[in-house]
Amino acid sequence: MSIIAEAPGYIQVFSDGTVKRFEPEISTASIEPCNGYKSKDVVIDPLKPIFGRMYLPESSVLHQQFPVLVYFHGGGFCIGSTTWLGYHIFLGDLSVASKCIVLSVDYRLAPENRLPTAYEDCYSALEWLINNLEIEPWLKRAYLSQVFLSGDSAGGNIVHQVAIRAIRSEVFCGRLKGLLPIHPYFGSEKRTELEMANGSAGDVEMNDMFWRLSLPRGSNRDYFGCNFENAELSMAEWSLFPAVIVFVAGLDFLKERGVMYAEFLKKKGVKTVKVVEAEEQVHVHHVFHPESEATRLLQSQMSDFINSF
Repeated sequence: MSIIAEAPGYIQVFSDGTVKRFEPEISTASIEPCNGYKSKDVVIDPLKPIFGRMYLPESSVLHQQFPVLVYFHGGGFCIGSTTWLGYHIFLGDLSVASKCIVLSVDYRLAPENRLPTAYEDCYSALEWLINNLEIEPWLKRAYLSQVFLSGDSAGGNIVHQVAIRAIRSEVFCGRLKGLLPIHPYFGSEKRTELEMANGSAGDVEMNDMFWRLSLPRGSNRDYFGCNFENAELSMAEWSLFPAVIVFVAGLDFLKERGVMYAEFLKKKGVKTVKVVEAEEQVHVHHVFHPESEATRLLQSQMSDFINSF
């Protein structure tokens, strides 16, 4: 049995289809207040299964209502979890900074569950919000007329796909106010200048490996979930697209794709599109360094965007 795909320290895929994942440090949820927020794990769909972790900021205002931020973790669609310590700290602190209820989603992973499974699972998390308003106590504090979607890397890609489904839904179209993709993970069969540059071979190889593991069998990188230019939306649907702020990192190999995504949205007539760059930062730095000055700045920028509505 041989290894056919590997991201050292994270995942190994073997020739018989077996997948081995290596989990980094994780954190448990706690309904006891910690650093200004409470957290707890929820079951979104026990049959698939899909899980989530919620964060509720403390408030001195009785019965205060909070906007809701739904967050999708990264990991090339193949790794990652709501339980990873970096995500737990980042999202808990973000809930405090932004005064939002945060729902972090554990969707099913590839290659066992190839795309579009992640998109379907993450959209079902939006449906869970509506269906559990009277069941989940924390959602009684939720102001579901202001819903935001965010995620990093593959999660930033998921943000785009879930938003498309949401604007086609009578339930969510008016509720979805903004998208906050962080270092989004896109691609295409056509290589970009950076991907063809000297010294990029390692990054290209790793990206291609994750796409091979996550794309539907028989698909290439022009699959609509990889190449955002192949999304089939009418101009009327594009006119309903919410405001978007795209976060990119100056030292990130995927920065070029993030900027291209923002320019694409502008050409489609999306009214509010902004790019914010963390100049000296690497890909998903906020997960690896959730308490750094750069992460605090990111949380502040996200909070300003959310609170502008």
